[in-house]
Amino acid sequence: MAQPTDQWAAFDYAVVDVEGNGQRSPDLVEISIVAVTGGSIGRPRSWFVRPPRPITAMVRRLHKISDDQVVDAPTVADIEAELREALRDKVFVAHNAGVDLGVLGREMLGFRPARVVDTLKLARRLLPGRESYQLGALVEAFGLARGLSTDLVPHRATYDSLVCARLLSHLATPPCREPLALAELLDATVGKAATSLSADEAAATLF
Repeated sequence: MAQPTDQWAAFDYAVVDVEGNGQRSPDLVEISIVAVTGGSIGRPRSWFVRPPRPITAMVRRLHKISDDQVVDAPTVADIEAELREALRDKVFVAHNAGVDLGVLGREMLGFRPARVVDTLKLARRLLPGRESYQLGALVEAFGLARGLSTDLVPHRATYDSLVCARLLSHLATPPCREPLALAELLDATVGKAATSLSADEAAATLF
C-alpha cells in the first residue's frame, strides 16, 4: 500500500471544479471531476445540476450558464451516488478548495474527503513572489490550456477542472528534482501562510 511519503503519482486524485448560482450560500449548477491516476490525467466527467433557486445575473455573466440550461437537469440528489463514487478513496484536489468543499459539503451531507490538496495554496508555497495565483493567471503563465478544445472556456467546470489537473501535475513534477511526495502536497495545503486571497483571487471565487 502506498504511503504519503511515496511520490504523488502513486495515488489516485479527483480534481474538482464547481459552478454555482450566485446565491448566498451558492447552490450547485455544474460540477466536473477529472481523475488523475498514475500521474496521468483522465477525461473529465461533468454534470449540469438543477438548483432550487435561480441563477443570479451577476454570476450568469461569469460562467454564462442560464436557468434555461439547467431547468431539465438532475438535482444533486439524483446524481449524489454517482458523485460520491467518482470521489471515493481519492485525494480531493481543487483550486481554492475551501470553496468547492463548502458547496459539496452543503449539497452532500457528511461529505468530507480524508485528504485535500489545494492547488492555490500549493502554488503559493512552491512559487513564491508571483503577482497573482488566480487559476487563469497560472494557466497563462505555464501554458496549461494548450491543446484543449476551443469549446472549453474558463469559468466553466470542465475547463477549470482540466487546467487544475494540469496545474497539479506541473507543480508536483518540478524540473531538476524528484517529483514531490503526497506528503509534500498535503503539507503545502495546510497552515495559515497560504490562506489569504488577493482581491482578484477573491473575486474569482464568487459564483
